[in-house]
Amino acid sequence: MTQENSIRRYFIVGERRFSNYWWATVICLGSFGFFFTGISSYLNTRLTSGDAQFESHFLNFFSGSLDTNIHFFPQGLLMCFYGSLGFLLSIYWWFLIFWNVGGGFNEFNKKENCIRIFRWGYPGKNRKIDLYYTLKDVESIRVEIQQGFDSQRTIYLKLKGNREIPITGIGQPLTLKEIEKQASELANFLQVSLEGF
Repeated sequence: MTQENSIRRYFIVGERRFSNYWWATVICLGSFGFFFTGISSYLNTRLTSGDAQFESHFLNFFSGSLDTNIHFFPQGLLMCFYGSLGFLLSIYWWFLIFWNVGGGFNEFNKKENCIRIFRWGYPGKNRKIDLYYTLKDVESIRVEIQQGFDSQRTIYLKLKGNREIPITGIGQPLTLKEIEKQASELANFLQVSLEGF
């Protein structure tokens, strides 16, 4: 957060989180392992052999423990299918990271008397989500906390006309301490009430 006397900006990470990089890489490598194992069963051989000139450590890692008793139908075919599916999923995930879907910022500006909420979306004519509101429209800051397996902690900007806009990022929930601190700072800065605590 950049903090000045009259401007506050909260950055939203979006898809460029460490966990997304990690899972996209793991799924990509795992899918290659499945695919190469399926192809090896089709060829009824290992893709890498000790005397081949194109042997690499990467391929040996995946096909070194291949049991040659795997038949192409149905096990090898399924492994090729799962490998292809995993590879497509990892490609999709890398595109999300590249586009930084969900990333952006919330800016609260007392100088210009406005609030700007900016997010990146999927490619297309609505790629940029850029919303502007005046400070007069803000009635309160509301915090919603849902405990359980998929716990959610969200800060809402409550506007006139019973409109509520979520201003926290998706996918990486804040701790209770962080959400309490951010919500109270924002309510003090905008001089509005804080609901939900």
